[in-house]
Amino acid sequence: MFLEMESKDIFRQAQQHAFGYADGVRERHVFPTPEAIADLEQFTERLPGSIGNAGDVIEQLHRYGSPASVAQTGGRYFGFVNGGTLPVSLAARWLGDFWDQNSALHVMSPVAAKLEEITEGWLRELLGLPEQVVAGFVSGTSMSIFCGLAAARYRIFQNKNWDINQRGFRGAPPVRIITGRHAHGTVVKAISLLGFGTDNIEWIDCDDQGRIIPSALPELDDSTILILQAGNVSSGAFDPLEEICDRASKAKAWVHVDGAFGLWAAASSELAHLTRGMGKANSFSVDAHKTLNTPYDSGIVLCSDKEALINALQASGSYISYSENRDGMLLTPEMSRRARVIELWAALKYLGKAGVDELITQLHKRALQIAEELRAENFTILNDVVFNQVLVACDNDTLTNQTMSHIQASGECWAGGANWKGRSVIRVSVCSWATTKEDISRTTRAFVAARDKAIGDQRVASVLGEMPADGTDLNGQ
Repeated sequence: MFLEMESKDIFRQAQQHAFGYADGVRERHVFPTPEAIADLEQFTERLPGSIGNAGDVIEQLHRYGSPASVAQTGGRYFGFVNGGTLPVSLAARWLGDFWDQNSALHVMSPVAAKLEEITEGWLRELLGLPEQVVAGFVSGTSMSIFCGLAAARYRIFQNKNWDINQRGFRGAPPVRIITGRHAHGTVVKAISLLGFGTDNIEWIDCDDQGRIIPSALPELDDSTILILQAGNVSSGAFDPLEEICDRASKAKAWVHVDGAFGLWAAASSELAHLTRGMGKANSFSVDAHKTLNTPYDSGIVLCSDKEALINALQASGSYISYSENRDGMLLTPEMSRRARVIELWAALKYLGKAGVDELITQLHKRALQIAEELRAENFTILNDVVFNQVLVACDNDTLTNQTMSHIQASGECWAGGANWKGRSVIRVSVCSWATTKEDISRTTRAFVAARDKAIGDQRVASVLGEMPADGTDLNGQ
């Protein structure tokens, strides 16, 4: 039983399929065809009653799974701020998966503990953060926001002589939660999970790019958790971090910066001005897969108050062997935790400062390119392209939505939709190192073809009496 580890044939088989996938990913449909999705029914079966053939398992996974995957590692996927994958980082993950390390404690994995220690220091240097900032390596931004706000909760209550871990919320002094109206849904989710209650959020008005308006902020105090954005998920805009952080610091308020993809701008020589002053905040959330292009499962919480982070995420047990070395579970909610730092360390080791700068700046340049090319084709760009996000619209919402549907069905590229200030938009997120100038031009041609097809659809519908000839829908929208 389980002789595949000795022969290695199963791994060679998987490697062959993986390499074949990589060789063809740039020219395949970016989104799976209807036939590929229908073939997923091949996985529908009762749980097998006995041990099967490992090679058959991998073969089925490749035959029906690979065609039904989304080509995020190609150069023309622009949906959901999903990054690509650096080859060195993916290779490091493969090796790390063979190691199969639990990175909870140093005694469980000295190599994981050492790489976390080194990577923590590199992140401080890259992002220009103070020396006291520590890093916890978690699954994604949702969890890193949760951790940052948990640390804030602990510190504010502790400063008011209230042990939230022991006493809970009943009878606790009030804590204020303040954030902009464009806060990401993960922020709202973390606020809910931590028991603050979303009804208690003090919402702050934003400008036409989704940035908090500093003059709209209420008076801050030492009971306040203020959540700012480094990269609006639609427009890419950054809150005026330095001005607001200075004000919060004087009031002794806790500031958390949600920088899932935008925090990396600090490592770009051309874009660092967007994050000026963010080092004055108390905690930060960021995802390495979105902009740095590590594989998925690479969130990072950064916090200047190590004691608060550790106490907020505390765990105990007589069997836990803490040491004088780094014990990663102290800085994360999980106990058993795969050594996700391996691929992050590999990405930073390979790229170095210059490579990280080039990668991040390149994403911005490709975003500027597609905005310029689409404008030349009479599409409307609704945001200032300050980073990697581009909001695209046609003459009316119906045409925008139909154009997006045709883009998604074309297989040439993929972008998602959103609503921006009452208008339907196509949201283009340029997040992959693999996106070339030609990928952008090819995507522009796909947008034009999709719009032409949508206009043709509207003309046919108008002839059939289903839609007015001006392209609006039957409700006049």
